[in-house]
Amino acid sequence: MSKGKKFEIALVLIFGLVVGVLWLRGIPAGQGLGRTAVGFGFNIFKVLPCAFVLIGLFEVWVKPETVEKHFGAQSGLQGHFWAMLLAGTTVGGLYVAFPVAVALYRKGARLAVIFAYIGAAAIVRIPMTIFEATFMGIQFTIIRLIISIPLVLVSAELLGRFLHKHGYVLRT
Repeated sequence: MSKGKKFEIALVLIFGLVVGVLWLRGIPAGQGLGRTAVGFGFNIFKVLPCAFVLIGLFEVWVKPETVEKHFGAQSGLQGHFWAMLLAGTTVGGLYVAFPVAVALYRKGARLAVIFAYIGAAAIVRIPMTIFEATFMGIQFTIIRLIISIPLVLVSAELLGRFLHKHGYVLRT
């Protein structure tokens, strides 16, 4: 087992130990933290199995040529459009977006489009946008999207070009 993996396991165990001690001592903050962590864990485990099945089907059914055509080096602005559209329909937030991004990368998507997808998955998911518009107002949501989307696209393209220029290769 690698040193990094041991460190991650140690952090999780320390967190669990601290929350357990706080819970047993009856400290309200510890009890709230414990309830939140358990609830969060259950929510993740409800979404991830379905997402991983769909990602597995994507790996098997979608041809690399299709991904390269729509998300690859020659896709240009169209690749960013498809990334935004895919991100808008992604359910499960970034917990699902990162495995999808890896699957896209393995099939030939370029890094800039992957970064656009991840950024868009954080800001343009349709259910989240509807929820936001309901509580914050449609004007706020439109302004946020008008500002956020170009920033995501520009930063994704700049980061993708920088990493490509320096020969970065994702190890999967």
